[in-house]
Amino acid sequence: MNSVLFNAKMNELRAVTDDYNEQVEEESKNSSKSEKQLANKKPKLVARVRSREKIVFTHKWLAGTLKGHSSPILDMDFSPNGKYVITVAEDRSLMLWSTKEFEQKEHKAFIVSLGNANTVRVFRIGKKEDGSPGNITGALDFPQKHKAQIINIGIASSGKFIMSISSDTTMIVWSIKGDVLSEINTNHMNNSYGAVSPCGRFVASSGFTPDVKVWEVCFTKSGEFHEVRRAFELKGHAAGVHCFSFNHDSTRMASASKDGTWKYWDTNIRYDMNQDPYLLFTGSLKWSGPCIISLSPDGRTVAMAQHLGIYVCNSSGQDEEVIENVHSEISSQLGFDNSGKYLLSAGDKQVHVLHNITGYKATIEELVELEKKANGQAMKERIRSQITDARNALQRILSDEESNGHVKGK
Repeated sequence: MNSVLFNAKMNELRAVTDDYNEQVEEESKNSSKSEKQLANKKPKLVARVRSREKIVFTHKWLAGTLKGHSSPILDMDFSPNGKYVITVAEDRSLMLWSTKEFEQKEHKAFIVSLGNANTVRVFRIGKKEDGSPGNITGALDFPQKHKAQIINIGIASSGKFIMSISSDTTMIVWSIKGDVLSEINTNHMNNSYGAVSPCGRFVASSGFTPDVKVWEVCFTKSGEFHEVRRAFELKGHAAGVHCFSFNHDSTRMASASKDGTWKYWDTNIRYDMNQDPYLLFTGSLKWSGPCIISLSPDGRTVAMAQHLGIYVCNSSGQDEEVIENVHSEISSQLGFDNSGKYLLSAGDKQVHVLHNITGYKATIEELVELEKKANGQAMKERIRSQITDARNALQRILSDEESNGHVKGK
């Protein structure tokens, strides 16, 4: 691996931390600036600094906790190959973790400092002779194109493009060299969230309007950029959409809205034939306020972070687990690793790694159904062996957590 591009999502890291630091310096020079004016400009950071209770989190699903940041984590993301997770914090630090070490007590990380421009910076990760990650260096800063604060960035798993979205109605699709391929007006009045699909085909946005808009980023057979075209929309919420999530191949999506509901969608459609996504079901959010929603790679597990907790549902919309007091405030990011075995919640100064118990249960249920339909004794035996392995793995996880003294969150 000569280089890996990560979605470090430096939006808040630059726009909140660096702007805040600049404001503090300016305040020391100009005593006439009131504390109230500063608080109004950056309410998120001021609110975090004002009060933060220490949360000691335990739960039977807990696999481990990634610790090392000295200030609250702002965001996290996985590398396209699923081998690493990256976290960024208010102190301008970046840490790179190996997913193989999720259940170890000690974790190794690489730290770099980030700039303060409201743009995208690409980092290259070298490798040592043994193949492990080496030096992390800033390779390229994109030109400043956004007029408003960048709120999310994303990198296609194919490595062909990068997306950035700002708090106005602007989304930009870039080449990995920093050239603007397309600039999109989302027409949300203002944007609240943006993402690149894990399959690397789509970019999507949500905001003040009650929908999620999805575009396809098209390339020619020779790999040249062709166009960005509207693919489909998720329609049905009664208010703006906080957040949305794709599964690994974009055949399923989930969305969470200010109307107090979350929705699960079948997006395995012929959008080129003007076919609309199918709404599979609608659920109610557990708590009030903003919500981060995440869909597992196989689409079998839906996790939502709200208030101080997380709740997990299966693909039928049934509640599986409600986990309270995970962090001292809402998670800054929530997501599943590429294998779907773990659910990660970033908040405070650490990342909690939870076993995806719902995913294990769904796998067992699917295998049981396959066994019933299997033709031939050899096929049945193979499926039975897989069922046994899955059940043993689930039992081992639950037994280990109970022996470690973890207790159910609720």
